[in-house]
Amino acid sequence: MTPDQFVAKWRNIQLKEKAGYVEHFTDLCRVVDHPTPAEADPAGHFFAFEAGATKQGGGQGWADVWYKGHFAIEYKGPDGNLARAYSQLLQYRESLQNPPLLIVCNLQEIVIHTNFTNSVKAIITLTLEDLLTSAGLTALRNLFYHPEAFRPQITAAQVTEEAATHFARLATHLGKWSYPPHAIAHYSIRLLFCLFAEDIALLPHNLFTRIVENGRQDARRFNQQARQLFAAMAEGANFGEHTIRWFNGGLFDGADVLEMDSEGVDLLQRIAQLDWSSIEPSIFGTLFTRSLDPDQRARLGAQYTSKADIVLIVEPVLMAPLRKAWKAVQVEAQQLAQKRDRATTRAAATQANQALNQCILAFAAKLATTRVLDPACGSGNFLYVALRLLLDLWKEVALFAGELGLPMLSPLPGLAPSPAQLYGIEINDYAHELAQATVWIGYLQWLHDNGYGFPSDPVLKPLDTIQQMDAILAFDEEGKPVEPAWPEAEVIVGNPPFLGGNKIRQELGDKYVEALFQLFNGRVPAFADLVCYWFEKAHAMICNRHLDRAGLLATQAIRGGVNRSVLSRIKQDGDIFFAYSDRNWVLDGATVHVSMIGFDGGHEEQRVLNGLVVHTINSDLTTLADVTTAKTLAEASGIAFVGDTKKGKFDISPTLASVMLEVPENDKVVRPWLNGLDITGRPRGMWIIDFGVDMPMSEAELYVLPFEHVRLHVKPERDKVRNPRERKFWWIHGRAAPDLRSSIEDLDRYIATPRVAKHRIFVFIDSHTLPDGQVVVFARADEYFLGVLHSRLHEIWARSTGTQLREAESGFRYSQTMTFETFPFPWPPGHEPLDDPRVQAIAAAAQALVAQRDAWLNPPGLPAAELKQRTLTNLYNARPDWLDAAHRTLDAAVCAAYGWPADLSDEEILARLLALNLERAQGEGLART
Repeated sequence: MTPDQFVAKWRNIQLKEKAGYVEHFTDLCRVVDHPTPAEADPAGHFFAFEAGATKQGGGQGWADVWYKGHFAIEYKGPDGNLARAYSQLLQYRESLQNPPLLIVCNLQEIVIHTNFTNSVKAIITLTLEDLLTSAGLTALRNLFYHPEAFRPQITAAQVTEEAATHFARLATHLGKWSYPPHAIAHYSIRLLFCLFAEDIALLPHNLFTRIVENGRQDARRFNQQARQLFAAMAEGANFGEHTIRWFNGGLFDGADVLEMDSEGVDLLQRIAQLDWSSIEPSIFGTLFTRSLDPDQRARLGAQYTSKADIVLIVEPVLMAPLRKAWKAVQVEAQQLAQKRDRATTRAAATQANQALNQCILAFAAKLATTRVLDPACGSGNFLYVALRLLLDLWKEVALFAGELGLPMLSPLPGLAPSPAQLYGIEINDYAHELAQATVWIGYLQWLHDNGYGFPSDPVLKPLDTIQQMDAILAFDEEGKPVEPAWPEAEVIVGNPPFLGGNKIRQELGDKYVEALFQLFNGRVPAFADLVCYWFEKAHAMICNRHLDRAGLLATQAIRGGVNRSVLSRIKQDGDIFFAYSDRNWVLDGATVHVSMIGFDGGHEEQRVLNGLVVHTINSDLTTLADVTTAKTLAEASGIAFVGDTKKGKFDISPTLASVMLEVPENDKVVRPWLNGLDITGRPRGMWIIDFGVDMPMSEAELYVLPFEHVRLHVKPERDKVRNPRERKFWWIHGRAAPDLRSSIEDLDRYIATPRVAKHRIFVFIDSHTLPDGQVVVFARADEYFLGVLHSRLHEIWARSTGTQLREAESGFRYSQTMTFETFPFPWPPGHEPLDDPRVQAIAAAAQALVAQRDAWLNPPGLPAAELKQRTLTNLYNARPDWLDAAHRTLDAAVCAAYGWPADLSDEEILARLLALNLERAQGEGLART
């Protein structure tokens, strides 16, 4: 059949839907030379007329035509309501495996609605006349042969990004008229909600867009009509010929507008051209916070957290137990349905059906009453994703109920998930207001996209459950610090603020920090990362049975140092059931590395770490031997120290040092200095002015040039610091490390390693060199000791007890207490049998390793440019065969000293070292007893 023949045949057809649709579709197949359903699939498995489909509102329905992976079509007669036909398809689509195209047809028009995920919705209409054109015929062919051709090229995320960018321009423009930023933000949210409402038919079609268009020539007219529309939305009233629904919900609690000029209306007109029904709520709040908050506008084009990232923690913490319970409900419901269908009396069938209905309703009510709290909710993206997942599962329940022949489940508050069960805490006023808008827009969008209509008036209920306040610190009427009460909930999910413990005082101020330390004394260590306070409060709620489960994000530093004690408390009173130890995350537009942690009172049976089911998750977010239980060994005390912390510009260049050293006496206070970079890179030859631990000013002044340098370059900064001792003794280093100095004063050299490094490297340093605070020093000078430290065994222990920085590639922080003082050497330090062949083998292997490294680092005659690249970091990045062989020899010698085989796995090494640590610690305890 040719297109001309098809159009001629169907142009004046007045058949009813049922009488004509099979022949109409068959003719379409003939036009594009495609087999009909009966020809392509006689059994009707993937291409059929009258395809059975469960209605999401209950009962069985029939899609007029279904082609798996292509489309579903609902026909109406020539005067049929195509909007109603589309709603029917929305009822069927899950049962039909969500075809990419949902098509409605009245025999005169073919209206194609795209149904692709992660893209904007598009509507394409093909009239009979269109089929006579090349473009129209191509579109018709694509329905059958290439449905992907209809996929919109712009995604929902891109629409949202563009919308936020435009609103940033509008907000900037309004700011020129001296409107307060918060008034601009509130007004902008009103505008964007109007645009969204008209695109999903909550407002009459294009009503607000027409107001904007009409106001381009007369801005006063726009301002007047906007004020009238807002007043109608606030109360539910007439606006011209239209009856406007009652919105309010706090967003339309007044008719105020910010007077705009024609330039502002022009900006708004460009915004109105976007498809607001397709914005992505999971990123909406973040992007609009950036656009409306003047302090964040610079980050508008930066990365943002995606919905998929948020689902990573919301799914296992909130949804996993609900999905597990749903599977059990399904089994019970099917058994009741079988009992009903096999009943021999009406009474028995009625009783079974009532029990079945109650079973389904009870689970639906559970979904509708599960309270979700985000105690650092930002602009609401976690809350929206939680609500969306709950709604999607509720729809699955509704479809299942329909398959069993039960009455319609209605998405009414109390019967289905809604914003009322979401709770949030947010201190930022921009984000707080946007969080409410995010949740409502996401909820209304879901109802619209799933064919459920809209809630009763008022459309927007006040979301008093999202509170604007500080989540971890408040003050009573007398000014005493108190803990803010968090609302009870079944589940907490969220992304608390990331602020390192060493920056808390600088960012939050002395008063706040001292109050915080006082309030959480004994629960959160001082100077733990700020996020730890959210973990502790959630932990306390679980202990008090005000919360079932929590899932929070933290910087991955929570696995080590003082931060880890918060996770240890969680493990003592409950357990960690889910974690990602190290995962990329977007924070303030930049990618950071975080840990995701789900915990409860110990009731969850399954543990999942980094996507794998494991037996247990330790407080350091590993599943190997739990080195967090390792004890500090007295035998290791007095050996490892952190270097000197100068706290001022005491360091000087080699050139200036040579000038000072022209005075011989100055060599007592001017000495070589190194930091971690001097170990891992090329030594810079830096020097430092060092008046020791407690040299009085009267003596320090005798070293004229060094003292004058410190007076000019250090004292002005020291005069500004809070610490009174540092102000008073401004010529002395901030932490002069007296224990370190005394421990190495009789040594010719000491062993050093950077506190932070990608590769755990140990070197010998001349004892006259002063190490910086980013260097850990060992008061030993022998190759045996360096050999054990440089072995694979000690490195595995160090990586398990240290703290990872950002990603694993950036390395780990070495702790002289948690790493070294818990590490069990083959023999207690100081008690090595020096004449033992095993000790000598380790020393020989270490000596060979150091000699080969030094030869590679400083070969004679190498050009300066190439010599610059000879660093220990570059060497260990490349790890040539000779270096690998040297380390294998050393590792084998160290394993032999323990009496262990050289081919142990990392887990076996950790387990054996931990057992030895606990054995030694117990022996020390018995000896003390």
